[in-house]
Amino acid sequence: MAQRIRLYTENPNQRHIDQVVNCLRNGGLVIYPTDTVYGLGCDITNTRALEKIAKIKGVKLQKANFSFICSDLSNLSDYVKQIDNATFKLLKRTLPGPYTYILPGNNNLPTVFKKKKTVGIRVPDNSICQLIVEQLGNPIVSTSIHDEDEVIEYTTDPELIAEKWDHLVDMVIDAGYGGNVASTIIDLTSGAPVVIREGKGTIDIL
Repeated sequence: MAQRIRLYTENPNQRHIDQVVNCLRNGGLVIYPTDTVYGLGCDITNTRALEKIAKIKGVKLQKANFSFICSDLSNLSDYVKQIDNATFKLLKRTLPGPYTYILPGNNNLPTVFKKKKTVGIRVPDNSICQLIVEQLGNPIVSTSIHDEDEVIEYTTDPELIAEKWDHLVDMVIDAGYGGNVASTIIDLTSGAPVVIREGKGTIDIL
């Protein structure tokens, strides 16, 4: 059964944050809040945990389009090829925020993602999420929690999330109701920004 932890975005309890970080370090799968929808994530360095997420999502890990959740832009160069000034200015202007940016990956990608030419980078504007990633010391590999009902699209109630995912994950963070609109996905691999999916983030910024 998944451990449930209640955290508040205004003043997250440090002891609880430590518990989440330890769970991730030990290869656990965690459902956590972002600035858009609830996400399912694990430590980027733990291949076994990554394989578990891929299995849950029914995809091959090497081909999975998971996002890398970063705490800020400082660890971007760990996984992304050098970017030009215009791209960096766009990232700086819009992050943290509800955007996923597709960027060219570099040679530092974890072994399981070596064949991928691109990575999706997220820096959510959510204090809980940021603290977890910051204290973990490296990104969380993440995917959204989808609902079976395509009309609803995303599950927003932590109670229902906990019930559904109880035997699939190690920990569920209850941070109150989540959103039901995912991030806006923007491809920056070919120079000019290309909107792949319009979500919560406004595209007026481009």
